[in-house]
Amino acid sequence: MPAQSNPQMEPYARHVIVCTGGFCSPGHRGRELYSLLAQLLQREDLLFGPRRIKRGETPCLGVCSDGPVMVVYPEGVWYARVTPRLLERIVVEHLRDGRVVDEAVFHRLDP
Repeated sequence: MPAQSNPQMEPYARHVIVCTGGFCSPGHRGRELYSLLAQLLQREDLLFGPRRIKRGETPCLGVCSDGPVMVVYPEGVWYARVTPRLLERIVVEHLRDGRVVDEAVFHRLDP
């Protein structure tokens, strides 16, 4: 039997997780944001290469109010009440340029 190789992971800069469930955001607005996130990442040239941003969705991030909610790792920056306009700012300012959108942050992991 041939030796099994491990999966290969290409480098990436950050991982964004969007809550797409309905508890924090009636109407599942998180799903719309998740789709828009892919478009914005492509527009800003952040889908491929070492600066790429990985994205994921979850039905619950455990914060069941003020959604849609999303979190950016490795910084552990949590954003609340994310609208399409705010998402665009997060992509450009935080994900592309490295500046957290402070006024939309409701939680940060301890450094």
